[in-house]
Amino acid sequence: MAKDNLGLVFFPAFDWMLSPGHPERQERLLYTRDQLEEEGLFDCEEIREYRPRLAQINDLQRVHIGVPKIEKLITPAHLTSAGGCLVAADAVMRREVKRAFALVRPPGHHAMRVVHGIRGFCTVNIEAIMVEYLRSRYQVGRVAVIDTDVHHGDGSSEIFYNDPHTLYISFHQDGRTLYPGTGFPNEAGTPGAWGTNINLPLLPGTGDEGLHRLYDGLISHILEDFKPDIIINSAGQDNHFSDPLANMQVTAQGYARLADKLQADIAVLEGGYSVESALPYVNTGIILAMADMDYSRVVEPDLSGLRPQDPRCNKRVDELIREVGDIYFNREKTQKEMLAKCRGVFSRNKSIYYDEEGIRETQRETVHYCPHCDGYFTISTAADNTRFGDQNAFISVIPRHACPHCQAAAKDEALHAKRMQRYQYVLIQHVIDGYIEEV
Repeated sequence: MAKDNLGLVFFPAFDWMLSPGHPERQERLLYTRDQLEEEGLFDCEEIREYRPRLAQINDLQRVHIGVPKIEKLITPAHLTSAGGCLVAADAVMRREVKRAFALVRPPGHHAMRVVHGIRGFCTVNIEAIMVEYLRSRYQVGRVAVIDTDVHHGDGSSEIFYNDPHTLYISFHQDGRTLYPGTGFPNEAGTPGAWGTNINLPLLPGTGDEGLHRLYDGLISHILEDFKPDIIINSAGQDNHFSDPLANMQVTAQGYARLADKLQADIAVLEGGYSVESALPYVNTGIILAMADMDYSRVVEPDLSGLRPQDPRCNKRVDELIREVGDIYFNREKTQKEMLAKCRGVFSRNKSIYYDEEGIRETQRETVHYCPHCDGYFTISTAADNTRFGDQNAFISVIPRHACPHCQAAAKDEALHAKRMQRYQYVLIQHVIDGYIEEV
């Protein structure tokens, strides 16, 4: 059994940055570490520190298909950031600690299944990599990922969009006012997973009151119904009132109380760019809450930027509680109707922009459903202006629970695409093995 309440994994990635002065920089973690040392938290018996390790390529490939290869798109910092999450997962699953918090960078929740480059500061999705690792190493089944970043985690949403075994919940500033412009209630999953992709777009200016009203009125009830085997907090902290990239009004106390209510098994740092005024205090509050320690005295030194919450924010929260609650709690009925209507095959088109590199990608994803398993799906992708020129690929994805019939059908689709000679790359992703097969 765990002797310590909380395991901490730090990786500030000294040798990785997007550009000088970029908001995603090593100081994001260094100020937090200084605060924790100043408060003496590393000397507390409730807290234990772990060193990160390198993730392996097959850990990444359980989730990602890099075009042309994921190895060509990452740095050692990405492997260490992902590996820090795996260390946190091991510590919890081995019961060395009750919970763990991976304070690592580069972040990941904007990275999608197919990777052509960097978008939203992200190249690989470190939470999704950890989810598939937990399933491969420890046979974890139902997973809930609660994304508390101010930006919609469009990468995590996309990766789990076909997965009925993963509940993805994101609350974020309304996409009509903030990057990446997605994350609305009707983006609730494909027919076989409808209702397990929960998006809660909040009005700018929403603060602690609205956030906890949403958690108490909806998120807690969804989690109670879904009954996950493990809860992961994709812990973005840019809902803070001082964050320079957004317009919300959450405080360090608001975040700490949320962490206390959520009781996540593992938290993974995502965004948060008020490096001196917010991150040290928000992280300290979350750490104390996760370690079952008193966080009541954690207060930012400057509250002058905090504004009262507009009454319209709670009105929007109440609308979301009704609308999204209806989607989730009626999901089984809707799934049956959607599956009957699509007759076993569902396709959707996607346009994806890589803001860090100016890459424009178009995708067509087709899901093939099966009465014996979760089915399989295929992706055709074309991207221009990548580091390697214009790229296109056809990918067959064989999910973890695919039956022998669906495994064979997915391979047949790839062979057919190869014969058509329309693609530079024809690939098969074997999720369970983390193996990308080139046809």
